[in-house]
Amino acid sequence: MAIKLVVFDMAGTTVEDKDFVATALVKAFEKQELFIATKHANMKMGIPKPVAIRELLEDLFEETPDNLEELIKTIHSDFIESMIEFYQTDSSVKGKRNAVRTMLALKNKEIKVALDTGFSRDIADAIIDRLGWDVQSVIDFSVTSDEVKNGRPHADMILKAMELAGITDPKEVAKVGDTVSDLEEGNSAGCKFVVGVTTGAQTREQLLKAKHTHLVDDIYDVVSIVSEN
Repeated sequence: MAIKLVVFDMAGTTVEDKDFVATALVKAFEKQELFIATKHANMKMGIPKPVAIRELLEDLFEETPDNLEELIKTIHSDFIESMIEFYQTDSSVKGKRNAVRTMLALKNKEIKVALDTGFSRDIADAIIDRLGWDVQSVIDFSVTSDEVKNGRPHADMILKAMELAGITDPKEVAKVGDTVSDLEEGNSAGCKFVVGVTTGAQTREQLLKAKHTHLVDDIYDVVSIVSEN
């Protein structure tokens, strides 16, 4: 069955991320005099950021603090503020190598291109606006974790993307991402192709732990993968 929709992750997959997101999380924690390692933060990439913050806090404390919910909201608010400023102003913000080329090649084959992300809508829009992907018609639409009931590894964002694309069969969909949670999301949705990109937040060895159809070192390989019968 032919692929009609490809759903790409953002940070680390289509958007350059040299630990930018993990560093912002670390700094948001530091404002509360809480200290986590960048490597630890990277292990939580791909999932909704409030969930990531909750899991990181639970890892820090032997007993759940009374102000856990307040801490999550405060840290997430600081993280959002930092990320929006970064994506709006930092000179290092750019698409990953071959990302735009890949997405435009798919659109040229009349395959719809969507982004989904563990970011909230305000951060996603800051990135898309900065890169001009809406203006350039690089993508058809995007879905963020705060627009669905459950973020990754659940299938909700892909199901929402399918709805927007007018697609009902997940075997007409490919999911592409750089984290285990991306791959688990694709599997949860029943996508025909679940493709891990090894040039993002998590290594090939980490991605191998999750079920997938392909692992690629170059995102442009997705074009030939989705052209398979």
